[in-house]
Amino acid sequence: MQTLSPSRCERVAINGLAYNVRHWGAADAPLLVMLHGWMDSSASFQFTVDALQHAWHVVAPDWRGYGQSEWLNRRYWFADYYADLDALLERYSPHAAARIVGHSMGGAVASLYGGARPERLAGLLMVDFIGLLPNEAHEAPGRIREWLDNTRKTPKLRTYGSREQLAERLQQANSRLPAERAAFLAQHCAVETPDGRWVIACDPWHRVPSPHLYRIEEVMACWRALTAPVRLVTADHGYVTQRFADKPDELQRRMACFAKGSLIHIEDCGHNVQHDRPEKLAELIESFFDYPPSGSVKPTSGNSAVPGRSSHDAGRSKDA
Repeated sequence: MQTLSPSRCERVAINGLAYNVRHWGAADAPLLVMLHGWMDSSASFQFTVDALQHAWHVVAPDWRGYGQSEWLNRRYWFADYYADLDALLERYSPHAAARIVGHSMGGAVASLYGGARPERLAGLLMVDFIGLLPNEAHEAPGRIREWLDNTRKTPKLRTYGSREQLAERLQQANSRLPAERAAFLAQHCAVETPDGRWVIACDPWHRVPSPHLYRIEEVMACWRALTAPVRLVTADHGYVTQRFADKPDELQRRMACFAKGSLIHIEDCGHNVQHDRPEKLAELIESFFDYPPSGSVKPTSGNSAVPGRSSHDAGRSKDA
């Protein structure tokens, strides 16, 4: 396995919660924000960061309820992620629009946020996400009933007897995942339970489906208000392909919302592009975002220049 780029973590207060924010690179390097997807965490971008050719300062938070950020241990409201991103950008890029890479849910949050605050995004590389399939109005009673039923019990995630078992399960779920990457993810994207077992580092309450219907027209209205360049990266075995392969007109309708939109496809790749083809993803990132000339970058605000916890602490059980 290639040498891993060292990361450092800091704990910051974001909207009343203790957030874990991972950093790669020097604080005075050009800023690149990476936002992870559902049931994932910031360490998932390690292989992509390793493949970057330029010296970026990569900032990647664990969303609330993920990784080493504080867990609510109760239901989540999706709109809180917009407020969290707003606070994170105010901390790390207060005076400049940010370059953002958003995988799946991270792309969803950034693309809607960018419609509300278009001045805060310099560009968005959206990885394997162009919205969900819409719901029908008649589904509403069933969705609410399912939500009510789920809130009567405490959700749980599958646990594993060791990190090695978890790594094996990750490889079973993704045949493209090499053993060394699976071992890394099992160490840095997992936590130990009180009974000594291992589980993906995500609050189980994220698995409770929302009672709200997905309203694509409202989502598209936000996309139309986004003024920064947007590039959609799709994978031949990814979610966008699965959802829209037989709906090319709908995919085109959605892409047409972006004033400066483009699309690029990656072969031999599943939904987790950052695991399957990190070198290609890194190449696309650096072809999309211009690297500023030397001397034109100011240090990032906040305490990111101070090494926080070692990245090796990211796999330990959560104390908060």
